[in-house]
Amino acid sequence: MPGLYNRAVPALPQSIDDTQSLLASADYVAERSLATAVFLSLKMRRPLFLEGEAGVGKTEIAKVLAATLGRRLVRLQCYEGLDVASAVYEWNYSRQMIEIRLAEAEGVKSREGITQDIFSEKFLIRRPLLQALEADTGGAPVLLIDELDRTDEPFEAYLLEVLSDFQVTIPEIGTIKAAEPPIVVMTSNRTREIHDAIKRRCFYHWVDYPDAAREIEILKRKAPEAAEALSREVVAFVQRLRKMDLFKLPGVAETIDWSKALVALDKLALDAQTVNDTLGTLLKYQDDIGRIRGSEAERLLAEVRAELAAA
Repeated sequence: MPGLYNRAVPALPQSIDDTQSLLASADYVAERSLATAVFLSLKMRRPLFLEGEAGVGKTEIAKVLAATLGRRLVRLQCYEGLDVASAVYEWNYSRQMIEIRLAEAEGVKSREGITQDIFSEKFLIRRPLLQALEADTGGAPVLLIDELDRTDEPFEAYLLEVLSDFQVTIPEIGTIKAAEPPIVVMTSNRTREIHDAIKRRCFYHWVDYPDAAREIEILKRKAPEAAEALSREVVAFVQRLRKMDLFKLPGVAETIDWSKALVALDKLALDAQTVNDTLGTLLKYQDDIGRIRGSEAERLLAEVRAELAAA
């Protein structure tokens, strides 16, 4: 397929404004400080480390970059107990055993020969970190290391070694080094602190909740079917919730989901009954729902209507 290898690869943005436009082309509404961090990360080939509450759009940055730059997205979803076998590579033991049995049945190979054969690349299972080091006709891939704070500190130390030189050493084969470093985006929900050694090697940005104007713009792009008046009420209501002492504040993802749920219910404006019935779309803990449902929801809704009437 000659077209696959001759296709034009989108160029990296040449300015902060270009970066904002690039993100906006995929309906990601980024504030200038975030666009600056993304631009510098791309320009200087340094990992981008994004921290913030869940649902504010950290992971989406990597997806948008992969889509707009025409790069392959490689995602490493982190979790407690993540190890090299799951993150980097492991050997295909079942295939190796079959190969050994076949060699023994033939009786023509020495032990050294068998060992050399079974520890070759055809028996290697490449996990995300190793996949991200592989060459690609479309340019270096985007490597998303998602929710790094869920891993253990030993894995952080290993990751530090990988990101320093963008290479992995496999004892049986040798060192595999990236011809071109991948575009690296790391995210953390800050359930624990990430070691300074990781942060020092990255461009850091705290992704905060958007202000009302930017959140309305996000809804225009992500939930365009919602009436403008409804979007303004939704944003005003959510903005008030984020000022309260809740166990889990609603993120942008919840704002979008709530707007789409209200559209599915054919709602053109908020009312107390609908708010009470759909709080599970917006809040994810029963204690939070119980606190808002009823009189508190009515109070917040009255404040929203008064604010929008005065605007």
